[in-house]
Amino acid sequence: MREILILDREFGAGGSTIGERLAQRLNWRLFDEELTREVAALARIPVDVCRRREERIDPWLQRLVNVIWRGTFDRNLPSPDLAILDTDRLVRLIEQAVLNAAQSKPCVIVGRGAPHFLRGRPDTLSVFLYASRELRFRRVLPRVGGDQREAVELVDKVDEDRKKFVKHHLGYEWPNRHLFHVMLNTGIGDDETVESILHLLETVNRSEQKVTA
Repeated sequence: MREILILDREFGAGGSTIGERLAQRLNWRLFDEELTREVAALARIPVDVCRRREERIDPWLQRLVNVIWRGTFDRNLPSPDLAILDTDRLVRLIEQAVLNAAQSKPCVIVGRGAPHFLRGRPDTLSVFLYASRELRFRRVLPRVGGDQREAVELVDKVDEDRKKFVKHHLGYEWPNRHLFHVMLNTGIGDDETVESILHLLETVNRSEQKVTA
């Protein structure tokens, strides 16, 4: 029984929106921003800092870290309470968060290396979402207040950062088609994409139930 639906996506392809709709239709728990919050909690760093660094190679982060102090004392002073987070540890924390999420099945997990960290499990259905550059630009534009320059930069830069991060820390080219059961172009429309995934999930589960019956 496939009770973990994994979505990976190109930036701007609509993964979060589609993941939310799927979770609502299935009445399954959604792990998207919640995963970022969990990683931030595990690492003791602010959520916004964690969000920026989850899928980016950050040489400064590799050298030293993000330093978190408790209390209100001078932040310029050394402290025994600082939390040092190098990138390798961040990857381990992301994996831990994904594995924790999988224990809450049935669930929908968006990104965060879940296709890799949960590979080989028989209870997952893994989907990769992609779209044209133009469509992704149009999706991102409202999120940056209509700043076309920023939207173009994000569309062109974020996936390149993801590729570098995955290659450097997980050891494969992103996206790795062997990790996915299907790859869908969200240019067909969000509703159509959701329906396609739900149909696939239902078909696979029905087929497997027949085999085990």
